Amino acid sequence: MGFSRAVRAGNLLAIAGTAPIAPDGSVAAPGDVYGQTKRCLDIIAVAIRDAGLNMEDVIRTRIMLTNIESWRDAARAHGEYFARIKPACTFVEVVRFIDPGWLVEVEADCVVDAT
Repeated sequence: MGFSRAVRAGNLLAIAGTAPIAPDGSVAAPGDVYGQTKRCLDIIAVAIRDAGLNMEDVIRTRIMLTNIESWRDAARAHGEYFARIKPACTFVEVVRFIDPGWLVEVEADCVVDAT
């Protein structure tokens, strides 16, 4: 399909919608928005590190949920990563994802030397 987890252009790093995929390819934390959000953020953290940046370079996140009523669970996981960093953040509800077991996807944007 022509896909990159993250693309760096100058001092910007854009991280694509990241699903809760377990290392074995299955759905991580089935039925658990908090666990799935943590898995998405773990994957994002690796992509950021692989690009030579760190989590403090994140300036925006987008949390996409299939049920907006579960936003508090996703927010709790997000806060564990970003309580001190405080990027701009948007929560939106979507109809569905590619895998019906995915309850959340997360995107992130970074700027090198943002602080």
